[in-house]
Order: sequence, then C-alpha cells, then structure tokens
Amino acid sequence: MSAEITSDETFRFDGAPVPFRPGQTVGGALAASGVVSWRTTRGSGEPRGLFCGIGVCYDCLLSVDGQRSQRACVTPARAGQDVRSDNPDAPLPLPAPEGAEP
Repeated sequence: MSAEITSDETFRFDGAPVPFRPGQTVGGALAASGVVSWRTTRGSGEPRGLFCGIGVCYDCLLSVDGQRSQRACVTPARAGQDVRSDNPDAPLPLPAPEGAEP
C-alpha cells in the first residue's frame, strides 16, 4: 500500500498546497507530505513539529486561518485552510478595546 495521499482536497501551508484525507489532522497531513517541522523554539531556535501527537505537548503550534498557536495534531484539516508556520518571537495581537470597531 502506498503512503502517498491522492486527494482533491488541499489546504495551503505557507502558500504551498498540501493534500489530506478526510478525517486527517493538519499535522498528520503535513507529516504525510514530508513536512516535519514548522516552527522553532524561542531561545535556541530548535525545529519543532509533531511530538506527542495528542495535543498535550504544544510542540506542533502553527497558525490556521489567522488564529495563532493552534495545535496541528488536533486541528482537523479542511479544504481551503490557510496554514502558516508559527513565529514564537512575533508578538501576539492585543485584544481590541471594548466597544472599539474592528
């Protein structure tokens, strides 16, 4: 049996299309496509990707549709998602003041 994913469904990771199977997570689809690291640690810049695979360790954080710090291992892959590498040094956006228009 081939490990290659043949699917019409894709999301985009840092601009590149990534195919996935129904029910697969973003992390699973990335790993199956050969992408094993998508962020680095703050201090030493060590590469990080899937580690525990069950949502406990938070090593697999990335941005999904503009939402930062999403766990790739538990985020369902969906067609058309915009998935991006996470930069741990980038400041998190501040919440809008109450009553302010977006």
